[in-house]
Amino acid sequence: MNNLAKMNILPYRESKTPLTEVEIEAYLETLAGWKIVERDEVPRLEKSFPFDSFRGAVSFTNQVADQAEEADHHPAILVTAKRAAVSWSTHYFKRLHQNDFIMAARTELLFRELND
Repeated sequence: MNNLAKMNILPYRESKTPLTEVEIEAYLETLAGWKIVERDEVPRLEKSFPFDSFRGAVSFTNQVADQAEEADHHPAILVTAKRAAVSWSTHYFKRLHQNDFIMAARTELLFRELND
């Protein structure tokens, strides 16, 4: 997962193809607890993160948003009382892209850093 998180985000014009099913399975094996869920005919890489408080979930969400802005790759985030659910997808392809997995790995590392 650490290696995945360190990879560079690729502009779509440089990487014109989404991942194959074999590549998706290989990346998914490195991300504990992440699942692929299809919503609105678009596969999404999702995970829900627990927190002790709503403020903790919001703080995490803001840090994920900062990383997303820096990478110019943005997730869907749902914050509830003590959880933040993060969903990465690539609507451009309507399939998962390497960038989704890179950002999921960065999200996972951020959560772990906050909870060490």
